Amino acid sequence: MNGGGGVQYAVIDAFTNVAFKGNPAAVCLLDGEDSKANANDSWMKSVAAEFNISETCFLVPVIFPVDQQGVPRFQLRWFTPVDEVNLCGHATLASAHFLFTTICEKCDEVEFSTKSGILTAKKISGLKRDLSKPFTAPKDNRFAIELNFPLISFIDSDSTAIAPLSATLNGMPVVEVKKTTGDDMIAVLSSGTDVANIKPQFEELIRCPGRGVIITGPGPEGSGFDFFSRFFCPKLGVNEDPVCGSAHCSLAPYWAEKLGKNSLMAYMASPRGGVLGLEIEEKSQRLKIRGEAVTVMTALAFAFGDIMKIKTESDQEEVYVNIF
Repeated sequence: MNGGGGVQYAVIDAFTNVAFKGNPAAVCLLDGEDSKANANDSWMKSVAAEFNISETCFLVPVIFPVDQQGVPRFQLRWFTPVDEVNLCGHATLASAHFLFTTICEKCDEVEFSTKSGILTAKKISGLKRDLSKPFTAPKDNRFAIELNFPLISFIDSDSTAIAPLSATLNGMPVVEVKKTTGDDMIAVLSSGTDVANIKPQFEELIRCPGRGVIITGPGPEGSGFDFFSRFFCPKLGVNEDPVCGSAHCSLAPYWAEKLGKNSLMAYMASPRGGVLGLEIEEKSQRLKIRGEAVTVMTALAFAFGDIMKIKTESDQEEVYVNIF
């Protein structure tokens, strides 16, 4: 762990095994005394605005066994470029990947204390995990991650809620409209191909009620996926969230009911694309979200007032940027 005043961070692409695909998240580890002292809400929002990607998250160690024999726990907070959010799937996956490849590399599980309660992340061998077998690291050290998230319920909604989306939908038939308890609208189309072909008009999307708009449809025949989806949230500074894990907390129960099965494969059909394995646990009302991740870059940042000094690990050159 970093004992100095620097903030170790990484940009990690989640729900993909290829760099520059999936959904990028900036993961910042606040484990030094200086970083903990300076990391107030205003500072976090400024850093998230500077990264200007769908999510920037901040980790603070709560329980960290010296021998890594116990389960480490970290406080985890998520920020869009505009505001803090209560739940984020891809940044949680990115956080777990960061920890499993750095300070928790000997651990197979980590816990996160969040605004949505305690969330867990486990190393697994693939997106379709055999729950009867313990994790065994493959020879190439690649692994997937399984998140344990709450299900989010939804209710019927009137089609007038998506009336502003005339140009975005461009005549595509809408099968159903739902609204989640997380304040997102869900528009169900008849085809996943239609979902992929949408040309979003963000001036329309921002006029829809609620926080964001999820558009989904059944996976095309032969695709290997049960459903496609896309998520738009311009009100929080994220025109399109490339791969939104938390949206599946509502999408999974919807499609499980429609398709009559609790184990699903999902594809987010944004230009970057992303793959999620899903498993609903009805008794506990929890959702297992499985995905892979790739570290794209790592660096150290040093915050002093209104200046952040960044020292990259590759060349050790120092670059100064004004972030406020």
